[in-house]
Amino acid sequence: MSENGIVSSEDYSVGSIDDLGEGWGFRKIRRPLGVTAFGINAIVLPPGYDTNNHYHEQQEETYFVHSGRIAITFGDGTTHELGPGGLARVAPRTVRRLKNVGDGDAIYLCVGGKDGYVERDGVKVEDDGSETRR
Repeated sequence: MSENGIVSSEDYSVGSIDDLGEGWGFRKIRRPLGVTAFGINAIVLPPGYDTNNHYHEQQEETYFVHSGRIAITFGDGTTHELGPGGLARVAPRTVRRLKNVGDGDAIYLCVGGKDGYVERDGVKVEDDGSETRR
């Protein structure tokens, strides 16, 4: 099944951020890809754009900078600048705001959840179908 460039089956979904919208703002990922275990969005910010301060009551967030440069400022006034590949984890009640400090658009992913970690449960599957616990 394909909708807006997203290809989905019962077992997986694939697509790209560009399949989820155009221009600046939120690109909702969770529903189009069928994610149920956590929230996930891509956000596209124009140069100089500064988001509002916010925090969450329960949800921890992790940010991943895909492209551009983001400054993330925390409630204590500390600011960190993140470029492509940059990461930040923020506790739920920590106030934060993000600003595009680059010359072009900045794109970052924000993943949020609560009580979501699962211990190592990977199983290696060989080409012959045999399995090995990792």
